[in-house]
Amino acid sequence: MSRCIAIVEDEPAIRHNYAEAMNKQGYQVRAYANRAEAEAGFARQLPDLVLLDIGLEDEIDAGFELCRQLRAQSATLPIIFLSARDSDLDTISGLRLGADDYLTKDISLVNLCARVAAFFRRIDALFKPQTAAAEIHRGDLLVDMNRYSVSWQGTPLDLSLTEFWLMHSLVSHPGHVKSREQLMQAAHVVVDDATITSHIKRIRKKFCHIDNTFDAIDSVYGMGYRWQEDKV
Repeated sequence: MSRCIAIVEDEPAIRHNYAEAMNKQGYQVRAYANRAEAEAGFARQLPDLVLLDIGLEDEIDAGFELCRQLRAQSATLPIIFLSARDSDLDTISGLRLGADDYLTKDISLVNLCARVAAFFRRIDALFKPQTAAAEIHRGDLLVDMNRYSVSWQGTPLDLSLTEFWLMHSLVSHPGHVKSREQLMQAAHVVVDDATITSHIKRIRKKFCHIDNTFDAIDSVYGMGYRWQEDKV
């Protein structure tokens, strides 16, 4: 069965172009022009991936609200913002709400299709049978590859798909510095450095919500990040 992509975009011509490009790649497409249509469609059935604009008709931040709702419904659903708004504030806001990527509308359709395909490869990699150890223990941390779960001090963390792979990369080699490029490769995404930084900040915040003394993810200036096992 082909995968289903939801496109939430209020400009008819842009919506048509995205839908046509995805159809040519063999995907099913469900297109929505506003928040109400999208909410009704998502209530019936979630797609396999969402391309989401921020401003929808007369609602300037409708996409942010939809992202919040979608992430509450599914931790693993890939959500990609595709917006004309390119400010750092919008990018950070989208990622903090749980989006996996934030792209601007000047991206080519070829590049967009490649990004979408990369997300689906990542999903396949996540759910394929694991040949390595199914669980990773690092002190108070448990990463369960079979159940797609991460817990700290026995309390589950609600991580997005991107966050899960970033965590897996860090804890697989504790003490080793992972550059932002290496983390991108591990998460199967191509984003800028600021996006990786935002994801790491969001992960830290989730740990600190459980344990306000958490400091196991170390920033190494000019290099990247590492999981410090001596702190867990």
